[in-house]
Amino acid sequence: MTELWRLNATDVAARVANGELAAADVVSQALARLEQVNPHCNAVVQPMADEAQAAAAAVDARVAAGEDPGPLAGVPVTIKVNVDQQGFATTNGLRIQRDLVAEHDSPVVANLRRAGAVIVGRTNTPAFSMRWFTRNSLHGHTLNPRNPALTPGGSSGGAAAAVAAGICAIGHGTDIAGSIRYPAYACGLQGIRPSLGRVPAVNRSAPDRHIGAQITAVSGPIARNVADLRIALAAMAAPSALDPWWVPAPLAGETLAKRVALCVNPDGLEIDAPIERALRDAAAQLADAGWRVEEVACPPLREAMQLQMLLWMSEYAYSQGEAVRREDDPDANFVYTQLREHCAEPTLASLMEALQARARIARDWQLFLERYPLLLCPISAELPFADQLDVESPEALHRVVEAQLTQIALPFVGVPAMSVCSGAHAGAPLGVQLVGPRFREDWLLDAAAEIEARSPPIEVAESG
Repeated sequence: MTELWRLNATDVAARVANGELAAADVVSQALARLEQVNPHCNAVVQPMADEAQAAAAAVDARVAAGEDPGPLAGVPVTIKVNVDQQGFATTNGLRIQRDLVAEHDSPVVANLRRAGAVIVGRTNTPAFSMRWFTRNSLHGHTLNPRNPALTPGGSSGGAAAAVAAGICAIGHGTDIAGSIRYPAYACGLQGIRPSLGRVPAVNRSAPDRHIGAQITAVSGPIARNVADLRIALAAMAAPSALDPWWVPAPLAGETLAKRVALCVNPDGLEIDAPIERALRDAAAQLADAGWRVEEVACPPLREAMQLQMLLWMSEYAYSQGEAVRREDDPDANFVYTQLREHCAEPTLASLMEALQARARIARDWQLFLERYPLLLCPISAELPFADQLDVESPEALHRVVEAQLTQIALPFVGVPAMSVCSGAHAGAPLGVQLVGPRFREDWLLDAAAEIEARSPPIEVAESG
């Protein structure tokens, strides 16, 4: 019997739409897989068996009636617990939000439903979605299905673990400082952070976030192959008037010059030797596909990182400090305290200057990406971290923050970026990061497909 939970989203959607597969069978196997492996990795913290089976039956009914079931017909997906989903608590990994039940779907959730996707569960995140590791006092600890000694990433660690373990084909994630790209990297997957304004999302269960998060936080997909990212992103990006940042930009644009800027040590970042080899291998793969690769320095990132952290910590200081105290999650307490010490105390002047500087930094990056429409750079300075490294000591957290330079800085710039799995090293997943012009996710996906085609295939983690 075919193990349907192994199928990629593109396969499932095509075969359900033409009647070859029943969505009910696909979802039944996904739920069985969840029951089998989730106790080991704790990726899904709110299973949705009854709701998923009902949604799958509705997809099959549309197919039987000759109606279009949608581009994600019958595809099992998961939703991160920091996003509104009607009838479920938007916990964000917090005990103080366990009863914050959403009355409406966030637009990104509604878009996935309209595309025919079937939500099989909600996935874990660290408290406040504040780390590159995934553990909290409400939902517990998520492990990496590929190697439990390593972090599954964060904050979308549950989403990546669910995809890697075969629970779903597509995991919804959010990214304000690497929370899609890094979990995809740590779990040996593909993940894309779209441009600001590409995917509509808003949580009506709570007040709107402040300006820093508004201009840096996005939703996007994690999957086991690039083709699945492409169809998932298209589904997620459907319009919604609920998000004033959403932009009606086309999903594909004109052909750009096939010029790649290879930056091995962005802004002086020292990287592990296996990561440099992965970057040079990816450059060779792109050159083989007809891209012209030039090793150059990219625009500075450290100023963007510091200003991004200033905006991030300013929001916490203004509106979340009391919540951190009330939640009293040990990991969040430690990380929050250390990050507050890592950046200067915010003032009105520093916030105004940060937003002013963003225009200059974004302009520099736009001019750079006009000359080099693709940047190839590290995802992180290190192989995926040992799990819970950041809370071992202040020095360990400083090491983690330094390694995550590109994860933190690029959201401040506003450009799309994605992590591309390129293999493994000594039991750890390995990958590279691609960066492109605003609203040219298609260009990133095209380049990623060339690397993917020349790299080992991504398989489901057998251990769960």
